[in-house]
Amino acid sequence: MMSFGAKKMIIRFIESMVYEKGYSVHTGRAYRHNLKEFTTFVDRKLASEQENRAKGAVFSWNKIDPLLIREYLAWLHKKNRKITIARKLSALRSFFRYLLKRGIVSHNPAEMVLTPKQQRRIPGYLSVDGMFHLLNGTEPKALLQMRDMAILETLYSTGIRVSELSGLNVCDVDFNSGLVRVLGKGNRQRLVPIGKKALDAIRTYRQRLEQEAGEGVSLDLNGPLFLNNRYGRLSTRSIARVLNKIAVTSGLKTPVSPHMIRHSFATHLLDAGADLKVVQELLGHKSLSTTQKYTHVSIDRLMQAYDRAHPRR
Repeated sequence: MMSFGAKKMIIRFIESMVYEKGYSVHTGRAYRHNLKEFTTFVDRKLASEQENRAKGAVFSWNKIDPLLIREYLAWLHKKNRKITIARKLSALRSFFRYLLKRGIVSHNPAEMVLTPKQQRRIPGYLSVDGMFHLLNGTEPKALLQMRDMAILETLYSTGIRVSELSGLNVCDVDFNSGLVRVLGKGNRQRLVPIGKKALDAIRTYRQRLEQEAGEGVSLDLNGPLFLNNRYGRLSTRSIARVLNKIAVTSGLKTPVSPHMIRHSFATHLLDAGADLKVVQELLGHKSLSTTQKYTHVSIDRLMQAYDRAHPRR
């Protein structure tokens, strides 16, 4: 059975992730769920073995070996996709690295287990025409319509994550330099260029907001850039609903998500000849390999150029 000390170690690990390394509360919650699932699996295995039951075996992190982790992954395989299994294995590796640094275990058994091979999945994206159709599909007149259009323009102009957009404050947008200060994963800040049309859309929305805001409503520069109808910070789920509403209104049949706009931003830049390293910086990717999944369109463009120009095609 899992001891109180073992449970406490998971709590300490999650706290170190969130409060020391700057991971989001959402990420910490996901890691805690993954580790709890693993310990439940180990507890059940201990309870099912006659010998262990007789001895009253107690859960210990030092007793975890690569074979047991492989059994866990095999159990996960029955109800999870490969990408989900890889994410859960990654959580175990991080946790055992934490235990290893503190001398609680002598080795990291999760490092000896291979990650399931992933199928390469091309991210969904809109064509340039599809994106422009979305942007020009409606003429914003009311306050919320102006806000929604400003959100769409900002997402496409900057390529930032939906969580990063939700976290933007008014003071993060520099209208003079055309830059946005973004707080990304791991509390890493970066400056991202933003286009004139997006800045105009934000300015129009904020001006109307100031006109219509009632008495007692704070529109402080350190407050959120995009507000809900109760003048609070707009959540990531609400932003996703905003994009779906715009897609329906514009007559676009393709479901649109914030991540799809981000994919479209990266794809269109690369297709126009932008450097992969530059796109990596704009997207806030820690690893270049994460950005490389967007190069499929550029490869298509190269193949077309090859077919047109090569004398022995």
